[in-house]
Amino acid sequence: MAMGQFQRLRNQQDMEAISKASCDENNEKICATKTPNCSDIGKEYGCSSNDETNALDATYTSWVKKHPSALSMFERMMTTAKGKRIVVFLDYDGTLSPIVEDPNRAFMSEKMRSAVREVARYFPTAIISGRSRDKVYSFVQLTSVYYAGSHGMDIMAPVQPLTTSDAKYQTRVVDEQGNEGMLFQPAKEFLPTIQEIISVLEQKTKNIHGIMIENNTFCVSVHFRRVHEEDFCTLEEHVKSVLKEYPLFHLTRGRKVMEIRPSIKWDKGHAVDYILNTLGYGNCPDVVPLYIGDDRTDEDAFKVLLGKEQGYPIIVSSVPKETKASYSLRDPSEVMHFLMRLARWRRNSSSSRIVI
Repeated sequence: MAMGQFQRLRNQQDMEAISKASCDENNEKICATKTPNCSDIGKEYGCSSNDETNALDATYTSWVKKHPSALSMFERMMTTAKGKRIVVFLDYDGTLSPIVEDPNRAFMSEKMRSAVREVARYFPTAIISGRSRDKVYSFVQLTSVYYAGSHGMDIMAPVQPLTTSDAKYQTRVVDEQGNEGMLFQPAKEFLPTIQEIISVLEQKTKNIHGIMIENNTFCVSVHFRRVHEEDFCTLEEHVKSVLKEYPLFHLTRGRKVMEIRPSIKWDKGHAVDYILNTLGYGNCPDVVPLYIGDDRTDEDAFKVLLGKEQGYPIIVSSVPKETKASYSLRDPSEVMHFLMRLARWRRNSSSSRIVI
């Protein structure tokens, strides 16, 4: 396929995905008010009526007063951050790329890639995703950022002295560019079991059309966006029946996805702390961590920033939802504009400190 054709296909996909993501988020809010059961995953399909949409718009306006737009509040935020060390943390799906029907085609736009590249020129930048670390890198394709996959259970970070508590999870590695890094994997003992779970799931669900089981290295994602509604309950029953055989794992939910994860005390919030520590900023009062994410798992990172009483937790959502975030952005397009503005602010601010 010629490059021009490929780019047109990607642009068309981005527009369709943005529309789809808006529909998904509307229904996520509607379904969130119901008691969860196996049929509720089916209720996430189908856009809401005009009356429901209007009601959500009114509620969103009220919600934004509690979680104001990070674009509208940008100058005030940067006034507080001026002269301090900003560290940027980003989710991937739904934040840097639109939510798409096929998870393997969750491409970020070239404009978004350029925005992330510019931010990483001026601030330490990390992408923390539920995807496998290698998968996220294949989408982002930037060597200037740090990557944490599997909800922070697979981190490539700067080299640091090995501590007694972390040494068994850390491995010094050299990337393709010859740069030395520290690979941190607190759940690596679960790898053989995860492969076993994937095999069992594939066998159990082989007759369910539209399912996609994604190996995210340290967690397993069961995507049901393409599954027929009449198969939802069967799918969830199969997933839960598999999970019963593995008591050291638990089930979590995202947008059109169920995830099986090791039951360890580690999440995106722990990943934020770990990366800040490897950068030498763990206990620095002049550090301003900035975290942008759209998923429930990002709430763990928001909680860490609130606990530190420093930094900016920013939720990406076009509908009102319960969140610990202080600020909001509507969609990946607003995320891109925020990142571009952040890089421009740094270029134009002679008093801000460059941190590489």
